[in-house]
Amino acid sequence: MARTDYFHDPDAPPPNGIAIAVSAFVLNETGELLMIRRSDNGLYAIPGGQLELGETLARTVVREVDEETGIAVEPTGVIGLYSNPAHLIAYDDGEVRQEFSICFRARPAGGELHTSSESTEVLWVAHADLDRLSIHPSIRLRIRHGFEDRREPFYT
Repeated sequence: MARTDYFHDPDAPPPNGIAIAVSAFVLNETGELLMIRRSDNGLYAIPGGQLELGETLARTVVREVDEETGIAVEPTGVIGLYSNPAHLIAYDDGEVRQEFSICFRARPAGGELHTSSESTEVLWVAHADLDRLSIHPSIRLRIRHGFEDRREPFYT
């Protein structure tokens, strides 16, 4: 399914839904960040996805990171709660969601990198190389907050 992100765009369609989603800020032992290139919009992002019925948020993080990247993770904390109504996500089936995502910090616990139907590329990226990647502003904000190692979670 194709996806279009609108960010502070007056021409964005009106939202008609919201979904609970998670994302994961995962650093390896050398300080590189786990990233995917999304298959639905071609942008680079930290892995994540939607909560399924019967799941905890922590289990969603573990499942989504494994599905999208092949890496098993252990959630270790919350970086922030992101619910910016100026960030709308439109899908080709007519759904237009307001952003709502809880970003977790997690540590890798095994696995091997692989792509999936949701990721065309999976890679570990050095902090200094992030500016070279095409990353949506809302994901850049989560990444910045992850590297800041804040005491308290961010929230909007």
